[in-house]
Amino acid sequence: MTTTGEVMMSDDKTIDWADFEAVKLQVGTVVRAEPFPEARRPAYKVWVRLGPEDVRKSSAQITDLYSPESLVGTQVLCVTNFPAKQIGPIRSEVLICGFEREDGAIVLARPDSPVPDGARLK
Repeated sequence: MTTTGEVMMSDDKTIDWADFEAVKLQVGTVVRAEPFPEARRPAYKVWVRLGPEDVRKSSAQITDLYSPESLVGTQVLCVTNFPAKQIGPIRSEVLICGFEREDGAIVLARPDSPVPDGARLK
């Protein structure tokens, strides 16, 4: 138990500010999304604009709640400093963030008001 009476999970561990700052979390706008039939699990190929000349690809397992058409134009939170990862025929360059519901569906993490593409989470 903590001093406030909350129970900490055994896998909870604290990090320092430098650890948090090392994760580059940025917002971007989805400019293109399409089915990814080659993926092992249902997914979309998603292109996210992080700046005027910075569009990056991702493979996102978000097919339960979103269609490709509904994603275009929406802003999403992404980890942008992971190394690129080859997923089937595409190279995933960002990790689109979301929250898993009890039923396994992923709900996107995104701002509730528009912010400039590329803005970092503070």
